[in-house]
Amino acid sequence: MENYKTRSGEISIQVFGHASLCIGWKGKNIYVDPYSEVRSYEGLPKADVFLITHNHCDHYDMDSVDELEKKDSILIVSRSVGQPDDRYRVMKNGDVCNIFEGEESMINVLAVPAYNVGKHKPDGTPFHSKGDGNGYILTFGDFKIYIAGDTEEIPDMKYFPYSDLAFLPKDPVYTMSDEEFIACANFLRPKYLYPYHYGRIDIPMLKRYLDTGITLVTPPVKTTL
Repeated sequence: MENYKTRSGEISIQVFGHASLCIGWKGKNIYVDPYSEVRSYEGLPKADVFLITHNHCDHYDMDSVDELEKKDSILIVSRSVGQPDDRYRVMKNGDVCNIFEGEESMINVLAVPAYNVGKHKPDGTPFHSKGDGNGYILTFGDFKIYIAGDTEEIPDMKYFPYSDLAFLPKDPVYTMSDEEFIACANFLRPKYLYPYHYGRIDIPMLKRYLDTGITLVTPPVKTTL
């Protein structure tokens, strides 16, 4: 687990593997794409909020949601997930909402595009179509976290606000190759960079080509698939 001190309080980051992680802040727990194939969530704090990037089974896993959910949990989801019941809050690309509003502090959530421009299925359709999935940019006062979801470097990124910390996928089949990952990171220039959704990773090579000022954070877990 890594901790980041901000003017809005300390933020903790726990990465579980694949695209699954938890952000802790002021006693609140935000789980992103929990996935039972990478771990059991038994015994962990329950979720105040879920962020689900899209409907693929390695990101939207109801077994994990059921394990972590409590009575008042909120599920923030993309268009591809939809709204099975009133627990779900569907955000389209460009939508903004606040969570924990009315309490002492709140978090602003911006849903941003996440899609393929060059990675396609054999029939020519993208693995991830524009508008179906979300990335999320969370604003904790003066500190922003970007969770990219399954995406390549896309033209929309030039309109994204700067984020202090970013999670970028590194998968040559579905998202970004090493070279594409490096180019995307150097364009976004977060202070802290987490590669996720990867199978194999060459840490020395990535560090060699990342711009000065970007700190590569590699949690001690093996992410697969």
